[in-house]
Amino acid sequence: MHSLKSPHPADVGRAGPDATPGSSAEVRSVGPAAAARALPATGPGRLPQRVELTYALGTDRSAGPVHHPLFALLDALHRGGSVSSAAGSLGLSYRHVWGELRRWELQLDRSLVVWNKGQRATLTPFGEKLLWAERRAQARLAPQIEALQMELERAFADAFDDRVHVLAVCASHDQALPQLREQALTEQLHLDLEFAGSLDALQALDAGRCQLAGFHVMDGAPSGSASARAYRARLKPGLHKLIGFAQRSQGLMVATGNPLGLDSIGALAREGLRWVGRPEGTGTRVLLEELAQAAGLHLPRRFALVEPSHLAAAQAVASGAADVAFGLEAAARACGLDFVPLAQERYFLVTLKSSLELPALQRLIALLGSPAWAQTLATLPGYRASDTGTVLPLTKVLPWWTYRSRH
Repeated sequence: MHSLKSPHPADVGRAGPDATPGSSAEVRSVGPAAAARALPATGPGRLPQRVELTYALGTDRSAGPVHHPLFALLDALHRGGSVSSAAGSLGLSYRHVWGELRRWELQLDRSLVVWNKGQRATLTPFGEKLLWAERRAQARLAPQIEALQMELERAFADAFDDRVHVLAVCASHDQALPQLREQALTEQLHLDLEFAGSLDALQALDAGRCQLAGFHVMDGAPSGSASARAYRARLKPGLHKLIGFAQRSQGLMVATGNPLGLDSIGALAREGLRWVGRPEGTGTRVLLEELAQAAGLHLPRRFALVEPSHLAAAQAVASGAADVAFGLEAAARACGLDFVPLAQERYFLVTLKSSLELPALQRLIALLGSPAWAQTLATLPGYRASDTGTVLPLTKVLPWWTYRSRH
């Protein structure tokens, strides 16, 4: 058998015409190029920047759960190629954008922008690295950030609206679940959503820490498969019931144009290929093991990188930190990557049979079966409805159990 090898891992103050002289936001009457040249050189010993997190109460979610205006400026400049274009896209004045960029260069003690008269304004290597670092950190921490946001919102939902039903959900990370949570709020249903690996989610259900768990399994996985070995002991016919959620496409997430020509699971055995693994206990790791087993391959004991979610894995490829990752098509497309489909899988929600009549669960089942939710799924690349909102017996969907007939 071949072995899959992986190399070792060897709103800020607004500067403007009224800025106080001598303050960190001061705009001096020098050109951008001269300002950039005036910055002192720094060495690797500089202390790292402190990060402080705050949150806001309100109904505006346009900025995202964790937002910093510097990275909005850098992204707009990177896309537009000029201060005027960046200012227009952000709805800010030219002077404000110029002043903020200069202020941040002074505060960080690094140049962020290459200013060449008559040419596009581009980010310096440090500016590009800073932007990519923030994007990657956002992608890697998305499950934890979303979980923190949901925990805070649940607390406020309980305090402000007694009519809202709360349903505790522990589920494998999925691109559609946050959107389901948003739609559920319109039905006076708050999904207290915690992301975990598929196996951990099923364990949480059995331990009574949630009322609904989410896991995924490849279509047609036989009784001797890695999926059957992972999940069969944690699912009990007669005790658990499945609720159809979605069908998803998983495969290789590769750079635009697929420059390395990766087209199958076997391509992962290529010497020196930097690829992203997923943690033990995740459904995607189980699926990858199943595909590797079918192809006669062994997964490496150590990966170049191990990322906690599909988006984080995709961002690692997009940033150049890895050559390939295995994950969802929706995550690949969200990061501007190409995608090589390898497997169709079904994502299920599972609950105890005794919980099916809970008003909160009945409300969720009705939402999952609605045309509105089908339309939402249709907008996600690689997703489609599959028995969505239908209560399904385990033995009908997952034929992993056999029973002797009694005479």
